[in-house]
Amino acid sequence: MKSTVGFPSLVQRFFTERLMQQRQASPHTISSYRDTFRLLLRFAYKRLHKPPDHLAFEDINAPLVTAFLNDLEKTRAISVRTRNLRLTAIRSFFRYAAFETPAYSAQIQRVLSMPNKRYDRRLIHFLTRPEVKALLAAPDKRTWCGRRDHALLRLGVETGLRVSEMTGLTREDVTLGAGAHIDVMGKGRKQRVTPFSKETAAILKAWMKEPRTPNSDALFPSVRGGHLSPDAVQRLLKKYATQAAMGCPSLRKKRVTPHVLRHYMPFPTMSCNRKIALYGSFEK
Repeated sequence: MKSTVGFPSLVQRFFTERLMQQRQASPHTISSYRDTFRLLLRFAYKRLHKPPDHLAFEDINAPLVTAFLNDLEKTRAISVRTRNLRLTAIRSFFRYAAFETPAYSAQIQRVLSMPNKRYDRRLIHFLTRPEVKALLAAPDKRTWCGRRDHALLRLGVETGLRVSEMTGLTREDVTLGAGAHIDVMGKGRKQRVTPFSKETAAILKAWMKEPRTPNSDALFPSVRGGHLSPDAVQRLLKKYATQAAMGCPSLRKKRVTPHVLRHYMPFPTMSCNRKIALYGSFEK
């Protein structure tokens, strides 16, 4: 007879032993996986009427995982791509569980065999110079949040950093003066040095003199002092794109996301440094 395995305790070991110790996963990966399991536990409570500490491993089976993913699409309006990322996190956990709980191999294999949902990949639009200019002019620089957002957008457009990299930046990651650059921890825990222009350096220098919450090291903090979340950046970008479209109608035809900022096409009039910043980040 199979012994009952506590689901929460196995999840905890997955994070501490597998992700942190063995894989040395990046903070972004850990945060993404944590959000997935937080949502899964909440759904399991709603569906099974069991609080997390009462869940057994056998409760989290393929039908429940499928229902969970469908519910995310319906209630949270997530994209198919995000749905597949949530499934990737769950499958990673079940691969770990296959070694820890071999008695549940049949249940585990049914979850591991769940396919990604197919979808049509959208064509990623790039932004033109007038569109970027309108977007950068949208934040109200008379306010603290406006100055923060302007600095964030300027750095994002010029360096092409991923949104997870932008939100994870600390003040210590910034080097101003000669050879101004950002130290970035990217995918695969690879450290990169990404340069930026004198103009952006001046904007960041002014921003870093702004009052901030004590003990907060985030380069672009929330009003409470913590790091902005990727979702928060998505929301503010949507807001500014809507404002910018009033003076730049071509933006109305484009879905401006943090990923789209990485596809800003450089023009011949850009400095060499800006082109290097956008396309030529180099590893230490």
